[in-house]
Amino acid sequence: MPQPHSQRATHPTAHHAPDTPAAPADIAPGMVWLLAIASGLIVANLYYAQTLVGPISRATGLTPGAAGLIVTLTQIGYCLGLLFIVPLGDLLENRRLIFTALLTSAVALLAAACTSSAPLFLAAALCIGLGSVAAQVLVPFAAHLSLPHTRGRTVGKVMSGLLLGIMLARPVASLVADAFGWHSIFVLSALGTAALAFVLRRKLPPRQPDSTLRYPALLASMWQLLRDTPVLRRRALYQACMFGAFSLFWTTVPLVLAGPYFQQSQTGIAIFALVGVAGAIASPIAGRLADGGHTRATTAAALAIGALAFVLPLLLQWGRVADLGLLVLSSILLDMGVSANLVLGQRAIFSLGAEVRSRLNGLYIAIFFAGGALGSSLGGWMFAQHGWRGVLWAGLAFPAAALLGYASEFIGKRRPAAGATPGSDPRV
Repeated sequence: MPQPHSQRATHPTAHHAPDTPAAPADIAPGMVWLLAIASGLIVANLYYAQTLVGPISRATGLTPGAAGLIVTLTQIGYCLGLLFIVPLGDLLENRRLIFTALLTSAVALLAAACTSSAPLFLAAALCIGLGSVAAQVLVPFAAHLSLPHTRGRTVGKVMSGLLLGIMLARPVASLVADAFGWHSIFVLSALGTAALAFVLRRKLPPRQPDSTLRYPALLASMWQLLRDTPVLRRRALYQACMFGAFSLFWTTVPLVLAGPYFQQSQTGIAIFALVGVAGAIASPIAGRLADGGHTRATTAAALAIGALAFVLPLLLQWGRVADLGLLVLSSILLDMGVSANLVLGQRAIFSLGAEVRSRLNGLYIAIFFAGGALGSSLGGWMFAQHGWRGVLWAGLAFPAAALLGYASEFIGKRRPAAGATPGSDPRV
């Protein structure tokens, strides 16, 4: 007797598609935007005070000789956070770590806005730097959420947001302080940082690393990673040179613009800095090229563009208006080279293993920020001793050194892919 149609449809011999695990989903575009915006807002906290040293030192009673501590302690706090807090991303639940760091920053920003005590302001500056390393927990978080073939693009987009935060912080701080006083930028940033902490706690997925290391062993492993990971050392060296050039340029160019040749006002200098942010478009482009296996050529192009940014104003002098336009072009080219090389370096080190990403990122950022500190201090000295052309020659030396280091990858009998290590992605 024939079976009813409904029974035939469910007969055990009927053909069924085999159960296969669903392919992992890539990071959502909305999450990429959130991480990019968050990274920019967080890292901007490091730079607000740089254009406000004068009014802050007067309000807190700091002497001119001690005024530099306002910026220095923020940078020291950030470097300490990179070495001692960011590695916790390989140990602790990442969302909770980010939330705690952001609340620390928010409290420190509010304290900086409300105090007239120099010691309390300097302590707050140190804590602002410590808490701002949340941005460097977010970047490897973005890499964790991405599939391998889109990781470069994702990191590039997030780093575009971070670089925009760096580039926009100074002009925004100047404009807000001119309109409402220097306290206002710290109050606004405290409120924004606190709100961002709760948004990220709600939107980010939980991520608990698998590491069983204890904290002392985690810190000890960082030296081993630096010693045993040539791609980290090379990429950190290249970016230290590029960020040194970047810091040297942006430390001294406001002095040149305000000088007797260009005669720019503070508003004009702020507009100049705003135009320079166009260079951040290079980050996602570099990430896409790296995903396509073109890291070698893109690295060479990024370093060469950085050198070109200093060569152009050294060789060409056409008059005040044309020279100002040339300086704008140089700022865009330099920002392009720095942002592209930063993304290439992070994509390379993030390809080495998920279990060590936070520690690798902390080391990478700490090393290239040391290059930035060298560039800032050298720029001020060169400008005082040798003028703007001396600054340009010193700036050119940084990407030139990076190009020499990059060329050394091709010297010798053994010629590995750029940044390649045994077992790593050969395209990095």
